[in-house]
Amino acid sequence: MPAHAQHSLGPQPVPMLTIEQVFACRGRCVIDLRSPEEFAQDHLPGAVNLPLFGDLQRAMVGYLYRQVSADAALERGQRYAQERVQALVQAIGRATSWTPPEGRYEEFVSELCSGDLAGMESLLQSGPVQALPERPVVLHCWRGGLRSRSVVALVRALGLSRAVGLQGGYKAYRHQVLQRLATWKRPNPVVLHGLTGVGKTLVLREIEALEPGRTLDLEALAGHRSSLLGMVGLEPCGQKEFDSRLARALQHAAPGPLVVEGESRKVGDVVVPAGLWQAMRAGTPVWLQADMPRRIEVLLADYLGPEHQREPLRRQLRALVPMLPKDVDWLGLFDCGQEPELVRQLLERHYDPLYRRSVERHLGGRLHALDLPTFDTESPGRTAREILDWMHAQRGPADGSQEPRQGGLHPPHPRAHTSLPTASSGPFLGDS
Repeated sequence: MPAHAQHSLGPQPVPMLTIEQVFACRGRCVIDLRSPEEFAQDHLPGAVNLPLFGDLQRAMVGYLYRQVSADAALERGQRYAQERVQALVQAIGRATSWTPPEGRYEEFVSELCSGDLAGMESLLQSGPVQALPERPVVLHCWRGGLRSRSVVALVRALGLSRAVGLQGGYKAYRHQVLQRLATWKRPNPVVLHGLTGVGKTLVLREIEALEPGRTLDLEALAGHRSSLLGMVGLEPCGQKEFDSRLARALQHAAPGPLVVEGESRKVGDVVVPAGLWQAMRAGTPVWLQADMPRRIEVLLADYLGPEHQREPLRRQLRALVPMLPKDVDWLGLFDCGQEPELVRQLLERHYDPLYRRSVERHLGGRLHALDLPTFDTESPGRTAREILDWMHAQRGPADGSQEPRQGGLHPPHPRAHTSLPTASSGPFLGDS
């Protein structure tokens, strides 16, 4: 190894930032050293995944640690790290516009792992950062342990003085997300209700275009429309990523009441946090309506736009068939190109009755008890403007305050009220 790359890794604190300090740093580069599978579940905003171990390697090290011994895990981890370290340092250099010194870096790994785990912990003790560095390179793993501290020590020894670790690793970020969701408090939202296909999502998007930050699109955050067919054409995410997306959306939301779609607490496979869910249940309901031809048009455009969605849709439809009335050849209608009739039958025979029972279960008689504001959705843009005009008319005192009146928004009567098609209402199929 060339002389300029031969630096000692003698005991010295590895500088670590708190998660609050990381987000306070401008020009930061966050490098996530966890495995690709860990990274895919969730990660810090803007993070780059440069794994020290692959998925199978991480699993093997964990297995050896739990089932054999810490020393066996350390030995296997050292072998994997030696195989990976050269490419990892070069990748860190590319990600940070830093040119590492030439040479082979396996010696660093050998020096780090020359003792036992206790010796590594002693060599790689963490320490606070007294002053925030400019354009820090933040390297982290799951909990700010040896995986990340060893890489920070290595690249600092090679000359990347901006390198720091993240105290608590990804777990610190996850804790911050959950804290923000648990302590979130805002005026109760305006909640859009309506039968499947009336265009609730289209109206929500138009409201967001008119007033950025005014809406909370839970389906977009979850990558799912909340029904059995709801994943078609989308990329559903897991709970951790959903929580992170939701926390960021709430952090950047406009002041005052938000507008959301009426959903069940589960959106696909993810769960809406308790505080937000309670706020939605206590929110001001608004009813959206459209005639059957319009609803069919909306659903055909949503589910059967690109041709490549047909096969995934057919698979999901086949899974739904056992729950549907037996006197309709559901797959036959789809295969014969009779999609409008298929959608009409699905709405009349399945989704509308399901929606009515759902609203009844979740809201009981609240929708009947109120003089419910009702909006036609033939033109989503016009409907969005009407809803916003109504919301603005309900806002606070004449001094221009944006806070709502005590108790939230009080529904006026922007259009002739149309009663629910039987029953009062319940889980909300997060569809269009």
